[in-house]
Amino acid sequence: MQKQADTPPVRLNPVVFYSSAAVVCLLGTLTVLFPEGSKHWLEWAQVLVSRTFGWYYMLVIVACLAFVIWLGFSRYGRIRLGADDERPEFSYMAWTSMLFSAGIGIALLYYGAYEPLDHFLSPPEGVGGSVQAAREAMVLTFLHWGLHGWALYALIGIALGYFAYRKGLPLALRSALHPVFGDRIHGGIGHLVDGFGILATLISMVTNLGIGALVIESGLAYLFGIRPTPHLLMLIVAAMMVVATIAAASGVEKGIAWLSNLNVRLLCLLLLFVLACGPTLHLLDGLVQNTGDYLRSFVGKSFEMYLYDAEAKRWSGAWTLFYWAWWIAWAPFVGMFIARISRGRRLKEVVFGVLLIPLGFTLAWLSIFGNTAIDLVLNHGQVALGETAQAEPAMALFKLLEHLPLAPYVAGAAVLIGFVLFLTPVDSGTLMIANLSSQGGTSSDDAPVWLRVFWAIATTVVSAGLLLAGNFDAMQTAVVLCGLPFSVILLFYMLGLRKALASDPAGAP
Repeated sequence: MQKQADTPPVRLNPVVFYSSAAVVCLLGTLTVLFPEGSKHWLEWAQVLVSRTFGWYYMLVIVACLAFVIWLGFSRYGRIRLGADDERPEFSYMAWTSMLFSAGIGIALLYYGAYEPLDHFLSPPEGVGGSVQAAREAMVLTFLHWGLHGWALYALIGIALGYFAYRKGLPLALRSALHPVFGDRIHGGIGHLVDGFGILATLISMVTNLGIGALVIESGLAYLFGIRPTPHLLMLIVAAMMVVATIAAASGVEKGIAWLSNLNVRLLCLLLLFVLACGPTLHLLDGLVQNTGDYLRSFVGKSFEMYLYDAEAKRWSGAWTLFYWAWWIAWAPFVGMFIARISRGRRLKEVVFGVLLIPLGFTLAWLSIFGNTAIDLVLNHGQVALGETAQAEPAMALFKLLEHLPLAPYVAGAAVLIGFVLFLTPVDSGTLMIANLSSQGGTSSDDAPVWLRVFWAIATTVVSAGLLLAGNFDAMQTAVVLCGLPFSVILLFYMLGLRKALASDPAGAP
């Protein structure tokens, strides 16, 4: 479609671009040159944030979930992200595939068997390795990957899409703050919000890239006995980012949509294989029980602070609060990407699409892989699997597949799936960072290819430096710290969106 003559071209936003690039370079340099000092400082900051703001994280997450569910059932749910007669840009299948792939990524392979086993063997309360611990482990895993996190993605996707497609503002993080700050979003406040969104997204992408590299490295070590070395890790990082950069340069309609569809098909095949070749009836029973346990304990776990148990409180800071902050830090780019692909859809369609479609597959994955792993340790004496999961989390998946038929071939397929699954979040993240650091054009226009390539290269360099310095854990901790300031922006989003919807004629009773 040809642009109107008065539409300005997409160009660089120098304030956001140069300030964000400078901060990223500074943080990356400090963590590489001073690995021990930066790791110590970041861990100290994480503990301080967990102790001081744990209650706040809990309330923000619950508030966002309640707001999104209310929005889906309210009369405002019929409002479209666009003109009243506008139709969706992407087919339903392509849309759901991109929803799923952008929000999950390689972490599902990494945590699928590892997290349930860790909660089972080292629970916050009670005796590890017991039947009760097994049941509680799946509840906690479902909590961390469940409705709370997906609600954040839905909130940001709807807020950004609404102000971009109905109010004609840029598709940027600053736009959803217009009802609160007015035209000041075009100045320093807007630059600060977009710049911080770039920082949080890039740090999240670095974490994703590191997890992906570790999973693939573990898979190669399992298959071929290759001894992990820094050079091997660098080769994996470079190969992953070359492919991801090519896909990001090809845009949403081509590379990202195609990869998303491929991701869903490959993951479904692996999931069905484990279900069919594992203890099938036990896994089906487990899926039903896990879902029931999750729903039964949903409210209580949402407010669980382990008030009188110091050890359990530390566990909560390392796991539950880590997850809430991690979801918040990932939310800017995933929410912005959801807005980018949801034009023409109704608000309630986005709410329930985001909350239920990827969530259903995620919980099924965690239940099947988690119960398979726990069953092997609890009922079949495979203690080594649990020890491996706690010592080498990235190896847990491959050690689990070892107990199923065709293990080497399936493990090889898992390495391929890990490589492909890693790509889509990085593609969408790179695209969104580039869009945030540019200005002009329409809400459907993407940043120039050179800008996407620049941010892909920046992500690769920072990731490689951190992995070589042995300081990857520091960046994971930094993801958590990014969640705190952005949580304040989430509160403004809810306030601004509620205010704007109340005056929208399409939402009138």
